[in-house]
Amino acid sequence: MLPHLGAATSALYILWISMAQVAGQDDREKTTALKDLLSRIDLDELMKKDEPPFIFPKTLEEFEYAFNEHGQLRHIKTGEPFVFNAREDLHRWNQKRYEALGEIITEYVYELLEKDCNLTKEMLPVDATEDEPTSFIYLSPDALSNPSKLLVLIQGSGVVRAGQWARRLIINQDLDSGTQIPFIKRAMKEGYGVMVLNPNLNYLEVEKPTKSSPSHSPAEVSDEPAEKRERKEEQEGKKKKEFYEKYRNPQKEAETERIPIRDNGSSEDHVLYVWDYFVSKAAAKNVFIMAHSYGGLSFVELINQRELQVKNKVCAVALTDSSHNIWLQETSKGTQDWMFQYCCNWVSSPEPLDTQLESMLVDCPRVSAGTERHELTSWMSFESIFRFFTEALKAKEEEEAEENAKTVTTRSSSFRNKHQDL
Repeated sequence: MLPHLGAATSALYILWISMAQVAGQDDREKTTALKDLLSRIDLDELMKKDEPPFIFPKTLEEFEYAFNEHGQLRHIKTGEPFVFNAREDLHRWNQKRYEALGEIITEYVYELLEKDCNLTKEMLPVDATEDEPTSFIYLSPDALSNPSKLLVLIQGSGVVRAGQWARRLIINQDLDSGTQIPFIKRAMKEGYGVMVLNPNLNYLEVEKPTKSSPSHSPAEVSDEPAEKRERKEEQEGKKKKEFYEKYRNPQKEAETERIPIRDNGSSEDHVLYVWDYFVSKAAAKNVFIMAHSYGGLSFVELINQRELQVKNKVCAVALTDSSHNIWLQETSKGTQDWMFQYCCNWVSSPEPLDTQLESMLVDCPRVSAGTERHELTSWMSFESIFRFFTEALKAKEEEEAEENAKTVTTRSSSFRNKHQDL
């Protein structure tokens, strides 16, 4: 519109024009209109260009992207990585386009979990009725029946859903670094049952019905005839509409409301629910938990709520850049001691992988994940985590063997003493 002016100058110019036009009205109308105008004006919005409609492709093919043999997202025609700024100076439109792609990625990962990893979907709540919102988790065929080992995967917070660590990594790097699929396949290869949690699917989002014009109360109704009043309101509405159409009005998104999923309305509730209805009932003698970021906080809430159960069933916990806090979450001294023995937190750090790090909070050992990028901590710690689990299981089995040997020795000694007495 004003190519020789900067965006901020253009915005101020538009505001000046608006005020000049308002000045042509009588004082009362001018005051009302100016207040209304100023309440609606957003300089950030004025500095944006007119946006195209928020209508985006529904499939990867329509986006003209596909994952190559290395699990990298590439443009079908150019072979180039995903470009966020598809349209310059349209940040909100670009963000909406990115989010639309993210929803497609979520469905794509679900498909990989089912077809590539042979996992099945289990609906939550377990007794859900037909008309209530539901969530779900994924289970390997032997998740509940494996007598030896079970791996439970808990992601962080945000838009990511079951099977994902970080959407940004899936889109900009590859499937291995951004999804839980390598962990699932490795675990199944090593004889684990697997449960993939879905702690961020907490509600059903539905569009709010369009609000009808409020009816006038008897006190508000004037003495003038209805036809005359309606004609007057119509003219005023038309005048207002024309007045504001002169200024950029960014497209508005539909208003929505969220209907929470019963007993799964937060990450903490979800983890607790899955523990009560699935993990605690699993046949596995040894449960291993891997939790990233906010998932670590949810695990600490779980142990606060089910302390004895967790301590009896869980063999080891691998955290990656966990956001838990033992003081704010008011964990007991016993839980802190248990975490120090059975947990390890791989955190973002410039130090080499597995370097021991100091911590102000003495809760569990902290080691470097070998990266300073929060979202990469899980993938970079991949080998170290499975080694940690193997060593934890070996230590537990050796401890149990020693206890069994002591029990046998004690019984044998007792038997010999009784025989000698006879």
